[in-house]
Amino acid sequence: MTNKLSDKDKKDWQNFIDSSEKLQSKDVDHANNQIILEKSIDLHGFTLEEANKQIFEFIDNCYLNKVKKVNVITGKGMRSKNLDDPYQSKDLGILKYSVPEYIKNNPELMNKIIKIDFESVNSPSKGNFDIFLKTIK
Repeated sequence: MTNKLSDKDKKDWQNFIDSSEKLQSKDVDHANNQIILEKSIDLHGFTLEEANKQIFEFIDNCYLNKVKKVNVITGKGMRSKNLDDPYQSKDLGILKYSVPEYIKNNPELMNKIIKIDFESVNSPSKGNFDIFLKTIK
């Protein structure tokens, strides 16, 4: 691969910059002119407090933007340091279990949610789960 841009590439780039044509939003299905209905968030590496804050803001934003399905990636908790500390819960200290519990126990979030896929949460082979959001009335 070369780091040099060809004259054609430079010309194409200049034409793009000079153009008043708008880029299509990647969050819209342009064939049906509908907002894409699914978004994901990856909580790997977050502390429990950070993950709860992030998931609250993410769900709230998705709800306001009429997203129907949220995929939450927590990881399986296989490398969690909580297993080394006998004073911490083996179950609820891991994001995989604690994030869905936080959501379930938060009335403000639950008012926006139809369903949390607890089958995926409880599956030892999955490190993610889905949340299905209500539609704004």
